[in-house]
Amino acid sequence: MSILISQLFNGVSLGSILLLIALGLAITFGLMNIINMAHGEFIMIGAYTTYVLQQVFIQYLPSTLFDLYFLLAIPFSFLVAALFGLLMEKTVVRFLYERPLDSLLATWGVSLILQQLARLVFGAPNVAVVSPSWLEGGLSIAGITFPYKRLFIIALVVMCLGFLFFYLYKTSTGRKMKAVTLNRDMAACLGVSTRKVDSTAFALGSGFAGIAGSSLTLIGSIGPTLGTTYIVDAFMIVILGGVGKLKGTVLAALLLGIMSTFVELSTGATYAKVVVFAFIILFLQWKPTGLVSLKARALD
Repeated sequence: MSILISQLFNGVSLGSILLLIALGLAITFGLMNIINMAHGEFIMIGAYTTYVLQQVFIQYLPSTLFDLYFLLAIPFSFLVAALFGLLMEKTVVRFLYERPLDSLLATWGVSLILQQLARLVFGAPNVAVVSPSWLEGGLSIAGITFPYKRLFIIALVVMCLGFLFFYLYKTSTGRKMKAVTLNRDMAACLGVSTRKVDSTAFALGSGFAGIAGSSLTLIGSIGPTLGTTYIVDAFMIVILGGVGKLKGTVLAALLLGIMSTFVELSTGATYAKVVVFAFIILFLQWKPTGLVSLKARALD
């Protein structure tokens, strides 16, 4: 029973990390139909922002304040990644709307440029980020240890989801974003500036990728190719959940996380990847629109 609970927690933890990574992609891919291959590099930007902030605390601030750096790293990672995303939207993506294949090639080129810039600035070897002391250890219940780092990531994902749903359903800019997602032409006819909505959405999605990168520093070392490890999983989650459907993205991330951990327990990491991807392919053959599909009326 303890093994079952432990694996379930690991699955939810992994699903939370994947959800945080796929959240920004679900916004940009679902709203703008842009295949952003540089999404992984925004994760890297968030991770390196956390690393830089840690170095600032180590070199310029008293050691007693070191444990506070990570609380500042999360909003800083969001802002820096969002600014990079806004710059990319204004200079590259804006000219590639309605051209998904061209956007794929262009954003892939941007991802390679960002990786090389990271190597020039920080070097090719991976660097480690020291976790704050209040995240060390774990919570023991009935002989099962739940690491504080994983619990913190799960809580962070819940907070991000709460913020996103509040933004989409309770603010005017969020409702405009939902309107453009449902029917871009109709929203434009009603006076919604779709280009402004696209810029905001791209910056918001990039910012969430930055938060994902900041959280990944708690799990292991970071390097220029950090984002490429997760970009395929992120696209799979978005497509499995249903393009443009955040509820489906949440369900898909948790499903893949739990399924991966349980399959890996009996087979191994490599076989688990094969089984999970085979499951996604078979499921999409049966239901191409994903777990949550858009309901619409059919006209005779």
